[in-house]
Order: sequence, then structure tokens, then C-alpha cells
Amino acid sequence: MNSVDCDRPRLLIAGVHSGVGKSSITLALVAALRRRGLKVQTFKVGPDYLDPSHLAHVSGRPCFNLDGWMTDQRYVEELFCTASADADISLIEGVMGLFDGSSSDSLRGSSAEIAAWLKAPVALVVNTHGMARSLAALVKGYNEFEPGVKLAGILANRCGSPSHVTLLDKALQGSDQPPLLGAIGRDRLPFLASRHLGLVSAEEHCLDDRTIAQLADVAEEQIDFDSLLRTAHIVEPLPQQSALSTFTGPDPKVRLAVARDEAFQFYYADLFTALEQQGCTPVFFSPLHNIGLPDNVDGLYLGGGYPEVYAQVLSKNRAMICAVRAFCDSGKPVYAECGGLIYLSQGVEQEGQCFSLVGTMPVWARMLKKRKALGYVEVTLEQDSLFGRRGESFRGHEFHYSELVEPPTGQDGWQAVYLLKQNRTGNCSVEGYQKDNILASYAHLHLASRPKALTRFVEHMRTTSDRRQSDK
Repeated sequence: MNSVDCDRPRLLIAGVHSGVGKSSITLALVAALRRRGLKVQTFKVGPDYLDPSHLAHVSGRPCFNLDGWMTDQRYVEELFCTASADADISLIEGVMGLFDGSSSDSLRGSSAEIAAWLKAPVALVVNTHGMARSLAALVKGYNEFEPGVKLAGILANRCGSPSHVTLLDKALQGSDQPPLLGAIGRDRLPFLASRHLGLVSAEEHCLDDRTIAQLADVAEEQIDFDSLLRTAHIVEPLPQQSALSTFTGPDPKVRLAVARDEAFQFYYADLFTALEQQGCTPVFFSPLHNIGLPDNVDGLYLGGGYPEVYAQVLSKNRAMICAVRAFCDSGKPVYAECGGLIYLSQGVEQEGQCFSLVGTMPVWARMLKKRKALGYVEVTLEQDSLFGRRGESFRGHEFHYSELVEPPTGQDGWQAVYLLKQNRTGNCSVEGYQKDNILASYAHLHLASRPKALTRFVEHMRTTSDRRQSDK
């Protein structure tokens, strides 16, 4: 593996808290930079799936998640250096507030931690409606809160008149605080639709060319791009990292069918790169629109998403349901996360209606009016499974508004193989439902950072495929 240079232009867009407009502003910056002809590599801090889908759509490149709790510093540095190798500039969208993460007394899992690891200048987004000199006090606090994290500039959102912008600018200058990089007028950014898990995904076409052009227009009119680009170029070099290797294992590669459409879309982009490195080719298909699985696949991966939103359409696609059910009965590996778990259940109950689905699992799922789970989780295997042996641990994340009506444990050979520990509370529960080579869970595991786990998964696919070939 060859060393790569990581002295690359980069900027982290953070917020003082959630809801200040950092997602819209980051998208606007990406759109404007692309209009200028630059290759923009995007990243998203934390376990988010929806913001990355928009960033990937607007940038024209995969967006990668950078997570300090599910992975570690070395992994974050390597991923950043590899993904940004051919980009002109990298923009990293933060999560929640700058210092909000998995811990209330450290940088762990926060945007600030990623900024410190990557030595990335931070542009802080502030909702300045009804604010003047107080902006300087707020910025001073953020700028001095952690010695290893310094602000490079401020992006003021929801500004009023030009005189309001002048007041904000003077307040920062007069108190020797980082400069105003941009001032976005109130209600200037186009509205982006959302639902319970966040923004509506890019798969659902809410970001058309017109909206992207509007975002770029606002950024070009109200952000000082000369200052912003200078800021992005004034970076300290990162430690040299090794470029990610390519597959050199036995041929032929195994093929993994991956559900990806409007209903199933929650995947970390680096997972597909990591699978390729393990000798596995992802083959995408749509449970909504296709009538069968791809040919000659050795495994099946049903990711998270919104199957409940499309439950009626999924339920009516009986040809696909029969194909998935038959694959589950084939003995080949099947892995289902969150929405994928719902799809494998008997069906989903919501708003007084029941929609039957694959039926491999002997239980129903039901939608709740309130959120069921949100947060980081650590999973310890109670038994050998697709990704590891008993006693091995993984890190992941939960975020869902549904639950199983009853656990399938003990029914028709199903067993719970996860001891799932919530990061915030320390509470533990059994989860991760397994039968033969099928594993289904509400937890989204970060598997790309666990190459041994992927090796085991790929070997499961290769072994079952070889066995079936020898049986013919």
C-alpha cells in the first residue's frame, strides 16, 4: 500500500445546535463550489443516513460518514485521506451542536472531535435572528471552550437587513473573534422537506435541479467565497496514511444482493468499498420495483429505510416477496437491519392497517407514534454469528419508530444472539435475531471499520456458494 498526501483543503461546517440551518448551508456551499467547476468531496459527522444522501446527490460523489464513537481516529483519518484524494476541496457537515456527541464531558462522538482529528478549520453556523453584539459573546464561548478546537469563521443565518449584518460584523471584529464568512438572509434558503428520521432522502427526489440552483445562488450572493476558500486551504498536514488496498483474494468474487431504493437506503458508503476489498461485489436491486433478486447472488443484505412508508407497494409486490422468502430458505447468508428486519417480518401494523410482508420471521412489526430508540449501542455476541464469534463486540446505532409486537426468540428456531448495551444509559437487552444463516436486528452496525467481521461474512457467502455448487 502506498502513502498518500493528506495536506488537502477542508472545512467543517458546524452548528451551535441542531436546527440552525447547517445542512441547507452545507448543501448550498457544495452546489456553489460545483458550479465553479470544483470537485467537492463531502463527509457527514455521526451515524446519519439522510444528510449524506443529499450531499452525495448535490456533489455527484459518495458522501462518507465520519464517526468518532463507532470507529477510531486512525479509521477516520484513513477514510478522509482516501476519499478526498482526487477532490479539490472537502466539506464536512457536523452533527447537532459543535460539541454535542456521545459524552457530556468530552469530545467523544462530536463534530469537534472530528475537527480536532482532521485538523479541519471550523465554520460555525449561528441563527442570528434577534441577535447583535451577543453574537460575539456566543462565538467567544465556542472558540475558547476546547483548546484543541478553534473557529475559523462564522456563517450567520437568518439575518435581517444589511444594517443587521453590519452590526454582526462589527461585533465580531470589535471583540477580536473569528470573521464573518457569510450572512444568509432570513428565509432565503429553499425549504427542504423532512419526516420523523430527518430530511426526506435524496432518493425521493426532493432536491431537483431548480432547488440546487437556488441553493447555489444564495451561497454565491451571501457568502464570501474568497475568504472561505482561503480558510479551507490554511490547514495543517495530517499524518500520512496508507491508501486502501484492493482485492487480491481468491476468484471469483462473491456477489451480495443489496436492497436499495426509496424504501431501503440507509447504508454507510464506506461499507461498499470495504466489501469490494474483501472480494465481494454489491449488486443492487429494488424490492419496490423489481420482481426478483439479481441472478447468481451468494448473500442478501436488507438495509434500513422507510418500508413503513411504502408498505402497501411492498406488500403488493408478491413476486419479490416470494423471491426473498425463497432466498431466506436457501441457507445462504441473509442480513437485515432495522427496515430490513421489518421487511422480513410477517408484516407491519400502522394506523389501523396491516400490510403483509416476507414472513420469514414469525412476528409482526408495528409503528409507534413516539420514537422507540435513538442512540449509540454496543453489541456483544452471545453466540457465533455471521460477523463474529461469541464474545466479540461491535458498535452501532439505533433510530426507529417501530417495534416487534413480540420477540421471535424461541419460535421456530429463532434465537437472540446480541447483548445490546445503550451507550447513554448503560441499559442492556437481548436482541439480534438469528436462525441458521439469517440475522436481523434494529441495530445499524458499523461494519466497514471491522474488516475481520466482513471477512467472516464473505467467507460465509463463499462457503455456502461452494457447497451448493458441489451438491449439484
